[in-house]
Amino acid sequence: MFSRIYRLTLDYARHRHALWFLTLVSFAESSFFPVPPDVMLAPMVLARPERAAFLALVTTVSSVCGGIFGYGIGYFAFETIEPWLHQFGYWESYVVARQWFDQWGFWAVFVAGFSPIPYKVFTITAGALAMALPPFALASFIGRGGRFFLVAAILRWGGVRLESSLRRHIDRLGWITVGLVVAGVVLSRAVGR
Repeated sequence: MFSRIYRLTLDYARHRHALWFLTLVSFAESSFFPVPPDVMLAPMVLARPERAAFLALVTTVSSVCGGIFGYGIGYFAFETIEPWLHQFGYWESYVVARQWFDQWGFWAVFVAGFSPIPYKVFTITAGALAMALPPFALASFIGRGGRFFLVAAILRWGGVRLESSLRRHIDRLGWITVGLVVAGVVLSRAVGR
């Protein structure tokens, strides 16, 4: 099952409009879309390793622009989207993001680029808390850029060896990931009680 999805993703990564797909996913993920841009960035770097830095830059800039859009949602429309945060299970992440902002301010956005908490939660929270926009944009650029350039560099370095290893083990890795997600959900619900 996962090997078929992986082959399909690689085909999209080689598509002539792949850069537009990457840009759109990167923008949308930072404000409302649940799928991280890594799912497009990784196969695109594997398909064209010589473009790794360019692809990481496009992903970063698109993600920061989407983050500014998410900031706008939090700043101008938080009361409107608050029920959705509850409905789609983001409320607890929002509360954690608020705590991080209270403790670390600027650094919360920076760390959010690498945390398991969805980045969109931090962009909306930054807007809801009216964080100054220039530091928000700078922290987003550094944090997201660090993540995407690291992903691109690792994949470029691993190249064909990594791609062939992924191809061989993709089904096993997919099921392990599903198992970890299920275990995480069960554990978080058990701890929350």
